[in-house]
Parts: sequence; structure tokens; C-alpha cells
Amino acid sequence: MTLWSRRPGLAPLPAAACVVAIAALFWPVAWRGVAPPVDPDADPLDAVGQTTWTALSWGSLHPALAVAALVLTTCLVCDLVVRKRSRRPRLEALMLTPAILAGAALPFWLLAFGLALGVGAWLMVAAVILLVWRVLTRLSEDPGWGRSLVVPAVFGILILYLWEVVVRGFGVPLILLPPPSLVAVTAFGNGAILAGDFTQTVLRSALRGYLIGCSAGLAIAILCDRFPALGRGLLPYGNLVSAVPMVGIAPIMIMWFGFGWESKAAVVVVTTLFPMLTNTLAGLATTERLQLDLMRSYAAGYWRTLLMVRLPNALPFIFNALKINSTFALISAIVAEFFGTPIAGMGFRISTEVARMNLGMVWATILVAAVTGSALYGGLSLLERAVTSWHPSYRGR
Repeated sequence: MTLWSRRPGLAPLPAAACVVAIAALFWPVAWRGVAPPVDPDADPLDAVGQTTWTALSWGSLHPALAVAALVLTTCLVCDLVVRKRSRRPRLEALMLTPAILAGAALPFWLLAFGLALGVGAWLMVAAVILLVWRVLTRLSEDPGWGRSLVVPAVFGILILYLWEVVVRGFGVPLILLPPPSLVAVTAFGNGAILAGDFTQTVLRSALRGYLIGCSAGLAIAILCDRFPALGRGLLPYGNLVSAVPMVGIAPIMIMWFGFGWESKAAVVVVTTLFPMLTNTLAGLATTERLQLDLMRSYAAGYWRTLLMVRLPNALPFIFNALKINSTFALISAIVAEFFGTPIAGMGFRISTEVARMNLGMVWATILVAAVTGSALYGGLSLLERAVTSWHPSYRGR
């Protein structure tokens, strides 16, 4: 056990990758199915399930054997180099990349020739995953762009790769779980439809309701802070409304505002108003007594103290509410569309395509919703960092 032995806790990963890759050589890399000759006089149902499977060793598939040799050789070479250059994680990642790419491509190469994956191929995939995890661990130690950009990107690619390999390797029916490649092809092939759904759900319903709900929640929170009696009377009912299930609110809003975007925006307003209200009140309450006394010594009134001290101190809480509401708004708009909408919208698309068993389109719509929600959350996080970088809660990050 000498591989990467200078860093306790990291050495088992590449060492285990080598062991798993060596173990894979003792198992068949693939299986070839041979259908029996068809007897024209026999009953067709008797031929079902009589395919003969032949195990293929690594030696009988020279490209597969070359991939295994590359993985093992790369592990050994990297061990010799990394022990001398252990402070260069990017170099180690680059040296492992060819073996990772070759090992990752092996299952797809076997499937392209109509072969079924054997235990050896799956073990080689496991060895590749261990090497990728080693790369992620090393890049996480890099304080530059490797940690902030490359690590999340590689981790996401790893998830998609496992999804694709498992679905295609085990022959999972497409109606249960389509592979990412099929979802991507469906998304690009139906770009116009998805763009229309995005406009209807995000731009017309979710975004408008989000802006109205957050603005109203912020304004009501300031009023509750200015007039404590209002807060004491309103907050218990706010908690009551927050506990009402979304599927109960949506039909009522559709009856009130119709099947257009107005009813979905109303659901979003109800969903986002009270998180903003409670978070803003909590943020306003965090102002220190010393700061209030200082403003009072300057003869500052309530509104001046609010604008210059209390609201800036409450910004982290307000941004937390904005980030939480960004996902609530999208989910609320999509769920509300299940109860009635024009012939466009993400919720409408999901409900209709599920009924048609077109799961590729369903997953493509889910992909658009997920990317949109992540983009909104990430944009608000960047804006929060830019606006509240001076706040004590960001010191030391």
C-alpha cells in the first residue's frame, strides 16, 4: 500500500482503484448473445428466451485489454510522479484524465457492438469512479478556479455518466428512466415548445408573482416593525396561511382569477409573501443596541435609522428569503398549472406528456425547470455576495 501514501485519508482511493481494476481482469468483460437458428416449422413462441450467451474475456477484446492496461499503468506512473510533486493537484488530475476517459468510454464501446456488459466491465467502471473521486478530492484542495468551477462540473458529469451507463448497461426501459442523451436530444428537438413553456411559466407566472410577493412581504414586514400591534395580530395568521397546502390554494385561485397567468401568479404571491415577511422581521430584529443608541445620539428618526442601519443589517435575511422564494415560486407556478392552464406551460407539458407516455419530453421539461431554478438561485447568491460583502457574516469566507 504505497500509492499516494503521503496523504492519509487519500491513499485508499487510488489503491482501491488499482485493486478493482486488477480484479476486473479475472471476470468476463462482456457477453455476446447468439440467437438459435430459426426453424420455419417450429412454434415461434418456443424460440423466445433461448438466446445463447458467450462470455468474452479481456484477451479476446484487444481494445478493452488496452484500456485496462492504460488504467493500471496510469495509476502506477502517477504514483511515482505524485509522490515527488504532491503539491500540484492539477498535474495529478491531468495525468489521470486519459485513463479516466478511456475507462469511461469502454462500456459505450461494448454496447455499440451489441455486447452486454460483464462483471469485468462494471468493475472497470468502479475503478474509474474511484479515480474521478481522487481527482475531485485533489482539485478541492486547489484554492483557484479548480475548486469553484471544475469540481462541480466534474461531479455533475460523473452523475450524468453513471445515469447513462446504468440505464443503457442494464437495459432499463425508457418509460421508467430515459438516459440523459435521449433527454438532451428531446430537449434540442423541441426547443420551440420548451421556450413557449418557459415564457408562460417563468416569465409570465413565476417571475411576476415572485416580484409581487417579495415586495409585498418586505413592505408588510416594515409596517409590522413600525406598528408592533400589526405584527402581533398578523403573524399568527401568516403562519396559518403558510401551512395551507399548495394543492388546496391553486384551485381556489383559478376560480378567482381564471385559467390565465394571473391565477398562477396569485399562487406564487401567497407562497412567497410570508417567507419574506418572517425573514425580514428576523433581520430587522438583529440590529445591535449600540447601533441604535448611536443613531439616536445623531437625532435620527425611525425611517432614517431603518434605511441607514436596520435594513442593511437585515440584508442577509432578506437575501435568504429571496433565494428560498426563487425555488418556491417556480414550483408553485408549475403545480398550479396542473389544475388548469392554457395549452402552454411546464406543468401543462408534464401532465400531458405523462399521459402520452412521452417520458423524454417530461424529463426535458424537468431539465429546463431545474436549470432555471439553479440559475435564479445562483444569480441571487452572486448578487448577495456583491451587495453584502461588507457584512460581518461574510468575514472569513
